[in-house]
Amino acid sequence: MTELLIGLALWIGAHLTKRMMPGIRRDMAKALGERPTRGIIAVVILVSVVLMVMGYRSMDLISVYTPFSWAGHLNNTLMFFALFAFGIGPAGGRLSAKFRHPMLWGVFLWAAAHLLVNGDLASILLFGGLGLWSLVQIRLINQTEGPWERPMPGNALNDYKLLLGVLFLYALIAGIHWLFGHNPFLGIYS
Repeated sequence: MTELLIGLALWIGAHLTKRMMPGIRRDMAKALGERPTRGIIAVVILVSVVLMVMGYRSMDLISVYTPFSWAGHLNNTLMFFALFAFGIGPAGGRLSAKFRHPMLWGVFLWAAAHLLVNGDLASILLFGGLGLWSLVQIRLINQTEGPWERPMPGNALNDYKLLLGVLFLYALIAGIHWLFGHNPFLGIYS
């Protein structure tokens, strides 16, 4: 559990420092330069992901609640939308001018989807922690950056390309889950 909690703390700290403690981030950039500072933050984020995965996989199964038997189907639907949301900004299509914070909303949907089908303590810590972080991050960005200036809409073809990419990625992720013994299309996880 310790690795998971340290990983979460590093992830949250690395992402929230810019808005909650801008002086620290600014001082680092002055002392080291902008690129080295970004590199250090990237390494901290990478270490946090490794720790979260190691901590999650090493925790004993401590059941907190039993998911509904139909929750897997809702999970699958939410995961499709989460993957789509992750790609809206980088795709640069027409949708990028309609949604603010699509990646953070994607994280929230991903976390909520996994909490629907995993009722153990490790899942609550990991997915609940990252879901809560995404909501806090959205609020902080909105407070510090003020009203959103919508970007110019991109090419609609990019949204269709995103859809094709998401369908491929969705199938790939489902296949990986299946290889690890979790058929995501049964509707339940056991």
